[in-house]
Amino acid sequence: MKIYEFLIPQLQQEVALTEKFLKRIPEDKMDYKPHEKSMTIRQIANHLAEIPSWITGTMEAGNMDVKGYKPLEHGTVDEIVKELKNNTAEAEKALKKADDEFERMWRMTNDGEILFEMPKFNVLQSMVMGQFPHHRAQLGVYFRLLDISVPATYGPSADEQ
Repeated sequence: MKIYEFLIPQLQQEVALTEKFLKRIPEDKMDYKPHEKSMTIRQIANHLAEIPSWITGTMEAGNMDVKGYKPLEHGTVDEIVKELKNNTAEAEKALKKADDEFERMWRMTNDGEILFEMPKFNVLQSMVMGQFPHHRAQLGVYFRLLDISVPATYGPSADEQ
């Protein structure tokens, strides 16, 4: 089995679950956040839509410098879902054409200071794919606080039984 044949179905599953969450966001709640230090629903949703682009970036470059990073700022759920789908299609292409890249080292820096360095496969598994459930869980808490039905993910949801 090629590495991309393992990663692409995993990505597709995570994206499908993420899309279910994104489509539950009411447009009038996009600026909600439960605490002043929390991200808004809009920020979390945009962040989730951006995650597949990290796959493309990891596979096509040897490093990323986060200095000057600007997050996505789409305004509507439809725009965010479209971004998620576009980024996923590009990520799948990058995975298919880069099978010899997975063991190459990748580095994240901040203004030249190394934050971490590891093989690209490890970046994809620990730093990228793990972002999906982490931020969906945040949305799930926000949904619960707003009395919005929480979608089922890896098993049943109390709201969908």
